[in-house]
Amino acid sequence: MSTPRKVSAKASAKRIWVIHGPNLNLLGTREPHLYGTQSLSAIDKRLLQIGREHGAQVECFQSNHEGELIERVHAAKARGIGTIVINPGGFTHSSVALRDALAAVGIPFIEVHLSNIHAREPFRRHSYFSDLAIGTISGFGPRSYELALQYALQH
Repeated sequence: MSTPRKVSAKASAKRIWVIHGPNLNLLGTREPHLYGTQSLSAIDKRLLQIGREHGAQVECFQSNHEGELIERVHAAKARGIGTIVINPGGFTHSSVALRDALAAVGIPFIEVHLSNIHAREPFRRHSYFSDLAIGTISGFGPRSYELALQYALQH
């Protein structure tokens, strides 16, 4: 069983959760030609910095386990989270359960992918999340997260 990663920046009113799905803990070493060389820790650090600069509370969480991700989404409503930025990883193409959790809580979310999923294998071109998401940002490496966070901070 993996230990969920949880990193947060304390601040004021706007509350945003960034949720990273399976295998993203391997960023920096995992297929750098697709995902880049930046670690998840470095990405989280940057997102927390952006949140602080905008007076928002940003909290980052990663798990390789579908159930833990679903529990995290369920907890978001009770914790008063305004927006979720989520990279479902491989669950993008397979998890109806995670999709249902996002639909059930009704919190606006932005789907993020480091690589351009539409320029990859055919099975990666289908997302169970895109039709529910505010929007999808894909193909800009770690900047995809920053763009999603910037949108969440402004809306």
